[in-house]
Amino acid sequence: MLKNFFLDLSLNKKLILMMLVMTALLLVTLITIYWQSEKNLMAQIESQTAELAQAVQVGVEEVTGGASSETRLEKYLSSLKTKGIKEISIISNADEIIASTNPNKVGTPVSQKKKELIIKAELGEPAVDQEGKAYNVIIPVIAGQAHYGYIHLQINVENLQETMRRNTTKRILAALAVFAIGILLSTFLSMWYTGPIHNVVTAARKVAAGDLDQSLPVERRDEIGDLTRSFNFMVQRLREQRRLEERLREAEHLSAVGQLSRGIAHEIRNPLNFISLSIDHIRTKYRPADGAGAEGFEKLVESMKEEIHRLDRLVRDFLDYGRPLKLDRQPCGTRELLADVVEIVRAKAESDRIRIVEAYDALPELRLDAELMKSCLFNVVMNAFQAMPEGGTLTLRSEERDGRFVLRIGDTGTGMSAEQLARIFEPFFTTKSQGLGLGLAMTRRVIEEHGGKIEIASVE
Repeated sequence: MLKNFFLDLSLNKKLILMMLVMTALLLVTLITIYWQSEKNLMAQIESQTAELAQAVQVGVEEVTGGASSETRLEKYLSSLKTKGIKEISIISNADEIIASTNPNKVGTPVSQKKKELIIKAELGEPAVDQEGKAYNVIIPVIAGQAHYGYIHLQINVENLQETMRRNTTKRILAALAVFAIGILLSTFLSMWYTGPIHNVVTAARKVAAGDLDQSLPVERRDEIGDLTRSFNFMVQRLREQRRLEERLREAEHLSAVGQLSRGIAHEIRNPLNFISLSIDHIRTKYRPADGAGAEGFEKLVESMKEEIHRLDRLVRDFLDYGRPLKLDRQPCGTRELLADVVEIVRAKAESDRIRIVEAYDALPELRLDAELMKSCLFNVVMNAFQAMPEGGTLTLRSEERDGRFVLRIGDTGTGMSAEQLARIFEPFFTTKSQGLGLGLAMTRRVIEEHGGKIEIASVE
């Protein structure tokens, strides 16, 4: 769920969220390091305070005991757990060092600077001096009304400085680590975005070169996903435009061919009429007198006439298909229309052993071009007859669906293959030895001009 939430965010929101996460991570890291550093520093101060108290105690014992032993001081200093105390010296009232952990200082007078500190200590003020990495502390030792001397402590601050340096180093390293993580995340985010953009650019170059078979996967729901979807939509529209241009060129070519063909068809029909009339003249004038010769002559002339009529029908169908339709819509009863079609084909159905079944549920009155619609139904029925060479059943059913009139024409014929079914309405496509293949194409055209729709289903 969290992954889907992150994927649904836009680029701006992802960047803002990343910056907030990095800021929160940096704050948590620095606060954690500061808390640990403060804890370690307090422990260090407590340790050095305890050592300082112990050193003062030892110094008092040395001064008030009347005997000063450097060996005891050195032994104590070496027994300290840490290096908080660097050096312990005991100074007499005569400003002379009478005992020290540094044997070289025993018996030497204190320096002028130390004397100034002693004066301040005698007045009861804190006497602290800083020399390099150590603090000098002078403490007077007074018991009752007697002043026994002074204790000089050199406190090492290297541990505190080292702790502070380590803490500062930790903070710097932590900040660098957080920023390094931020840089890695930014680099990953940039690669995550620039990769798909590079794919879009590469595909765009291929499209510009003419390759429209480009489709990018859409797996994201951010700006890159929108860009990819827009690119795919653009390429799809370009492919559609190319198909339209190809169809337009094909239509222009077919239009030119059609105009030429119609001109040729007209030129063919005129000689056909003359040839037909000439054959009639030959039949009358040159018919043989004897019976056998006359019969053969008559069959030959009749065959010539049939071929001329067939060629004339082909030319007429071609011209009808290329001619613009002009519908003459008039109120027409579907019962009478279907009855006329059935009556026309009934004799052929009987001769071809085809049974006609009529099952009508709805026969409304429609505004149709009756003659054109009758020709369409006749074309469909004749195609059904041709699919049943051994006889069969032709079924006519009607119904009303969603306010529209539906007519179903079914047969028990041989059927069609999927390839034939896909091209059945194409002009000039036919599986018969005769005809131009314009019957069903013209039928679909007439029905669609009436605002209807024709569909066909078949299996072999």
